[in-house]
Amino acid sequence: MISPILRRTLLLSLLCGSFLANPASAGPLDEARAKTHLKAIAAGDLDSLMADYEDDAYMDWVGGPLDGRYRGKAEIRAVWQKFIAINQGNPRPAVVGELESFTNPKGASIAARAEYGGLLPLKVWHVLTYRDGALATELWQIAPAMKVEK
Repeated sequence: MISPILRRTLLLSLLCGSFLANPASAGPLDEARAKTHLKAIAAGDLDSLMADYEDDAYMDWVGGPLDGRYRGKAEIRAVWQKFIAINQGNPRPAVVGELESFTNPKGASIAARAEYGGLLPLKVWHVLTYRDGALATELWQIAPAMKVEK
């Protein structure tokens, strides 16, 4: 019979070993994709935005007139169309802060603070989660008091 301490030690060794044996599949590639995604938001480039999402992605938009949870590409496309229409299809000047990336072998979550200009200026805290190279979830948190530093 294995003692509880030895059992925990073996389990921890197995877990750590699996992380070391399988280096993170997420990282700089996902950061580059996140930067491209944020630029597409500012540009109002719907096709580039939609190319990033996996088919069953969802988006939580917290605050403002577009507040809600959007599931699947069709609903996400519709909310981006509304967002782009609010600025009459024109690009928005944007300031995006430094990205924070958190990765493991299953994916990457990338957080960013951004300030978008235009007819309805707003500050947004983004969290983009990539799995298998595609955007699986997106959090769009309206944050009026947030400071954005480049």
